[in-house]
Amino acid sequence: MLRSAFTTALVSAVLSMAVPTRAMSQAKGGADDKAMVRATVERYLHGLKFNDTTDFHRAFWPDAKLLFIKRDGSLGQLSQAEWYRGFAASAGKEEQGTLEIVSMDVTGSAASVKVMETYAKDVYIDYLNLLRIGQEWLIVNKIYMSRPR
Repeated sequence: MLRSAFTTALVSAVLSMAVPTRAMSQAKGGADDKAMVRATVERYLHGLKFNDTTDFHRAFWPDAKLLFIKRDGSLGQLSQAEWYRGFAASAGKEEQGTLEIVSMDVTGSAASVKVMETYAKDVYIDYLNLLRIGQEWLIVNKIYMSRPR
């Protein structure tokens, strides 16, 4: 009886320590999630580099919003369709510049990624928010700022 009570207490103690560890590893985002987030963001970057809206359609949630501050200081917003129209004239043309992932934070089914785009005349900083929807990661909104280089 004493042995059984000791075994039960030991098993309970071990399990209580294991559950938070497992929950924390899931909350931080596993290696697979980080790789999938990176793949989605790289698809987005490829779309920027080559003016390829097909890549954008694969990277963004269809109702994702793009928010920015206009020159007059007011809030600007673009729908996906409005934003895609801006790439039509340059479709397939490679942009000269560097695109890089600056930071990535994945927690459970949510992620935030900072991207820097450096072109000859301008620098853009994008903050992308992603959610795991089903089995895929999609950009659900983007805020960005730009400045002259």
